Amino acid sequence: MKNARLDLIGLLACACLVWAHPGAARAEAPATEISLLKFERASDAVLLTATLKFELPAAVQDALLKGVAIIFVAEADVLRERWYWMNKKVVSAERHMRLAYQPLTRRWRLNVASGRISNVGLGMALNQNFESLPDALAAVQRLSRWKIADVSDIDLEQNHLVDFRFRLDVSQLPRPLQIGTLGQTDWDISASSIRPLLLESVK
Repeated sequence: MKNARLDLIGLLACACLVWAHPGAARAEAPATEISLLKFERASDAVLLTATLKFELPAAVQDALLKGVAIIFVAEADVLRERWYWMNKKVVSAERHMRLAYQPLTRRWRLNVASGRISNVGLGMALNQNFESLPDALAAVQRLSRWKIADVSDIDLEQNHLVDFRFRLDVSQLPRPLQIGTLGQTDWDISASSIRPLLLESVK
């Protein structure tokens, strides 16, 4: 009974993060825009560069300032076009970006990894520190020359597409906060695009 009561208290506390701002449930997140998406071939690698534009709603910023880490995920699937059937997925790549505020230093930390990031596995991630939230967010919004495939994975004689997706991953929030975000459109930060894989050769 005691554990159940503690769980309920935790649920209510996390839910308060979402409802802290008046009208949070009615707010709509500004649209997320993919302003740049291009592909390059560098030696034996296929590289993706993307620029996204979005603003963090007040509820998300408030959660960050209260110690909740926010995780963004970028995904890219390379698909081979097939006229006689569904397109075939050739290779996939992921990038997880964990953004957190450090109250003691008043700095922002960004951890970047190719898979899910846990507190135990932070040592496996690329770590960056920033003086301000806009600077940290700019790093999240710019994916520069991200390797999504090896050239050997692709039949250059065939046509390919890249299915690119970006989102704030609410499934990696603390469980009580996941429940609190249900129906909250200001937590919906996402964009997607499917483009032909046209490779620009670079040195």
